[in-house]
Amino acid sequence: MRAHVQEIVFDCADPAALVRFWAGLLGGSPVDRSADWSYVDPPGFVRLAFQRVPEGKTVKNRVHLDLEVEEPDRAAEEALRSGAARVGGIVTDEQGSFQVMKDPEGNEFCFVTG
Repeated sequence: MRAHVQEIVFDCADPAALVRFWAGLLGGSPVDRSADWSYVDPPGFVRLAFQRVPEGKTVKNRVHLDLEVEEPDRAAEEALRSGAARVGGIVTDEQGSFQVMKDPEGNEFCFVTG
C-alpha cells in the first residue's frame, strides 16, 4: 500500500490569521471552515491546514517547509512585512543560499535557492 500526502496541518492559536499569512506567501485563497480550522490550496502544492490548539509552540519544529525563491533576502523582506521574523542571516554554500524564517506563530520555514 502507498499513501499520498493530502494536506500538511499546522497546530496554531489563530487559524484564520495564519492561513492568510501562508496564502500571502504561496498563493491561493484562504478558507475558514470554522473558528478552529482554516486551509489554503496553494497552486502546485498540497493543501496547508491550520487547526486551533490550546497550547502554544514551545520548541523548534522537527519538520519545516523549504520555499524556493530567486532572492532569499528579497523574499524575507516581503515576509517580514506580513509578520514573519528572520532567524539569523542568509547562509550560502556550494549548494545555494537559504534564509531561515519564522511565521507569525513561530513555525520555522526557509527561503532557498540552488
